[in-house]
Amino acid sequence: MKPALVVLAAGVGSRYGGVKQIDGIGNYKETLLDYATFDARKSGFGSVVYIIRKDIESAFRERIFDRVAKNFDARYVFQSRENLLSEAQIKKSKDRVKPWGTAHAVLCAKDAIKTPFAVINADDYYGRSAFETLSGYLSGIPEDSNEHAIVAYILGNTLSKKGSVSRAVCKVKDGYLVSMREHKKISRENGQIVSDNDGEKSVFMGSELVSMNFFGFSPAIFDTFSEFFNKFIEKNAGSDTAECLLPECADTIVSSGKGKIRVFTSKESWFGMTYPEDRDVVRAEIANKIVKEEYYPERLWERE
Repeated sequence: MKPALVVLAAGVGSRYGGVKQIDGIGNYKETLLDYATFDARKSGFGSVVYIIRKDIESAFRERIFDRVAKNFDARYVFQSRENLLSEAQIKKSKDRVKPWGTAHAVLCAKDAIKTPFAVINADDYYGRSAFETLSGYLSGIPEDSNEHAIVAYILGNTLSKKGSVSRAVCKVKDGYLVSMREHKKISRENGQIVSDNDGEKSVFMGSELVSMNFFGFSPAIFDTFSEFFNKFIEKNAGSDTAECLLPECADTIVSSGKGKIRVFTSKESWFGMTYPEDRDVVRAEIANKIVKEEYYPERLWERE
């Protein structure tokens, strides 16, 4: 059975200043999400599940989903603050605006996923070769496998010229993940790549491997995700800002011995929709792939 693609598209986009996951940047208003879905289909994925917020459903259907669904097996599920919480936890978190993060988002899609699956962000460009890598790997593992995967990227290839980014830096041994740690506010500063985690400065070479949330899992992972999220929400139900993140969950999977994560490496250069100024950069990169590289057709999806 072909693997599924799960897309994290419920983010608020506070730095971008709008709903970046449905912002058109292609010749026919295609989004980065359109191109990722197209690459997944070309690479052997059999379906896609989008995780969105209820308040963007109408615009999401109009700008993306309806045309994709005419060409691919597609569905969507909702992530909200209330998902998977008890009544007491819902009441405790009543002042919170945004959902609970990327690990929580994946759990919200549990009932829609029956096969091994990959996870991506809606606002990042990954490159087709990465989809081919995970499609091949996921197609060969059983549904109860405890060996998962990640496509990691080279830190120096994932920085924004418009501002700082957050990345989880991976430690790898013999092709498997040993640990990963989230670093915030990574940018180039005086010729160096530095991060600032609440005043704790780190300096990087640029060759480090980092997570871009391009994971591959078997459905067996959901039990571990549930356990991780339950512990998180017991501690953080009253927080307006705490997030249950995929890299932290992946680190726990490895450190607890509940699974292994095989690491594949992509040399693709990242581009994505983090800041408003990124939009012109993304448009130019996609236009180059259409016109010069003939990587994508001018019109991505067939019409009725």
